[in-house]
Amino acid sequence: MKPDQQKTVTGARATVILYTIAAIISLAGLADAAYLTILALTGETAACGGSTGCFEVLGSIYARIAGIPVAAFGVLGYFAAFLFATFIACGYNRLRRFFTLTVGTMFAMTLWLLYVQAFRLHAYCRYCLFSAALTFLLAGLVVASPAPRD
Repeated sequence: MKPDQQKTVTGARATVILYTIAAIISLAGLADAAYLTILALTGETAACGGSTGCFEVLGSIYARIAGIPVAAFGVLGYFAAFLFATFIACGYNRLRRFFTLTVGTMFAMTLWLLYVQAFRLHAYCRYCLFSAALTFLLAGLVVASPAPRD
């Protein structure tokens, strides 16, 4: 195998691994966001282990945008990230831009929601912090992914 071919194979393998990891992270985020969405739509309270922060954050005016639970937007974002990551891992490299845009939007929203928790509500939700950590991981994978070869 020529050195150029070896680099291509190694790059393709790295892409498959990184985007498979991204798909798994996205599934974890999807489960978290779906749980919070269901709670918001049914009026149930989250199992926060006695932490009052969850109740304050999830019951605040910031928990909905135009009457839609913020977690529902998380469901859409994580589902889109999962689909894009899965397709990219299968070789559809043209979707990288969409994956990057989706994760970038999720990252910006996460920064805003962390600001709200820290400086407006002075309370933290465990589920929200878990989602933030997953979004930060996805953003790290976007930065770490090798450049596409079209």
